[in-house]
Amino acid sequence: MTHAPEVEAEIRRHFFAEHWRVGTIAAQLGVHPDVVRRVVGLDSARRVVPAREVGALVTPYADFIAQTLARYPRLRATRLFDMLKPRGYAGSVRTLREHVARVRPSSPRGAFLRTETFAGEQAQVDWAFVGNREVPGGRRGLWLFVMVLSWSRMLFAECVWDLTAASLRRSLIRAHGFFGGSPRQWLFDNPRTIVLARQGDAARFHPTVVELSSAFCTQARLCTVRAPQEKGRVERAVRYLRDRFLAGRELRDVTQGNRELGEFLRDVAPARPHPRLPDRTVGDAFAEERARLLALPDPMPSHEQITPAVIDRMAFARIDTNLYSVPSSWAERTLMMAADDTRVRLLDGATEVASHARSWGRRQVFEQGAHRAALIAERHAAKDLKGRDRLRAEVPAIDALLERWVSAGRNMGNAVSRSIVALDLYGPEALRAAVAEALARGTEDPGALGLLCEQQRRATKRPVPTPVRFGEHVDDAEVIPHDLGGYDG
Repeated sequence: MTHAPEVEAEIRRHFFAEHWRVGTIAAQLGVHPDVVRRVVGLDSARRVVPAREVGALVTPYADFIAQTLARYPRLRATRLFDMLKPRGYAGSVRTLREHVARVRPSSPRGAFLRTETFAGEQAQVDWAFVGNREVPGGRRGLWLFVMVLSWSRMLFAECVWDLTAASLRRSLIRAHGFFGGSPRQWLFDNPRTIVLARQGDAARFHPTVVELSSAFCTQARLCTVRAPQEKGRVERAVRYLRDRFLAGRELRDVTQGNRELGEFLRDVAPARPHPRLPDRTVGDAFAEERARLLALPDPMPSHEQITPAVIDRMAFARIDTNLYSVPSSWAERTLMMAADDTRVRLLDGATEVASHARSWGRRQVFEQGAHRAALIAERHAAKDLKGRDRLRAEVPAIDALLERWVSAGRNMGNAVSRSIVALDLYGPEALRAAVAEALARGTEDPGALGLLCEQQRRATKRPVPTPVRFGEHVDDAEVIPHDLGGYDG
């Protein structure tokens, strides 16, 4: 698109005479930045700078600059300035930058090779970031796993909360179940989830990828580093999902996202036109390609990831910042954890010790009631205080009052001590009557027992109990009996 000569003249004046930046000119004149670049010549293969003399200051160093740029084409002008300054260069960075812009070697522009794969030959895999979402205890990133068959362009996608090897395992298994077969090759990018180390064409894949490629009889292959055009089909599939599925849609979580995504993949995505096969849809091409896919293994690999889990001393297993309870008898031992995106199971061999719904919150604690009740019963049996044993023996009904104190959050040590004092002063009969009356009144105050015992003493006109307190040494004193015959009668 061309513009009026007056506009182009203003662009040239602002750029070459006033030295305005491209963005400033575009904003002030209301034109697109590409128009400014075209008019001043910045859209050519080599950047064009104002044709003016840079001064004799750079001329003595022209050969040195040319030789250095021949060896290091991407070297910045500021670094050249630092190199020339000790050699006597007295000009400015701006002058040097203009000279470097004219003489810098252009980057070679290679043509991309368009390739086509056979039906059933290849599937390309990538992820797309959807956004951060609120979860219990914090925030998590929501992602789209995308897998597309290179020949038919049939795609599978699902929402995931993480990009771990376990998540990759689940997504690959579900993708092959969706396609009803396996391609002969997977083409990945180079994330750490896929490849642990790479040197040239030699790569060491993650054990999860090796295991699944063996199960599906598929070859795992990596793109060339910094060559995204090699996986252009999945890149276009990601863009298609952003434009047709994600645009104008708010995904709150994985459950809602996968429900709506499943409807989209079933009803909308297969109906789009195939980019290379005229008058055919992606669904039509997939119907032909499906017969060329490899048969799925029977049985299919499990979605669960099996890892050792060390149970802490409080009988909890940790996975992804969350804690899941097991029976207390397994505390400080090691179990096997089988986890997928919906369930966490703790196993002792083939025996299931505990099972929990998987949570994607952060720092959450999940404790089953049966595990808690067993632990409490065990602690009561092992560490029940002697004072409570004495109270239960003398006043059996006090258990109901003890439960009431626990529910009310009373200090149990203090409450039991005061009850024993009342037992020593007034006797078991008075305390049993006081406990019965306290339960009838619904009181939760441990001091009420002593008051009720005192009221009963006054009603029966019994003498005031006077506690005799001995020193701490009395209990340990030894009394030696001796003959009393020498005393006077």
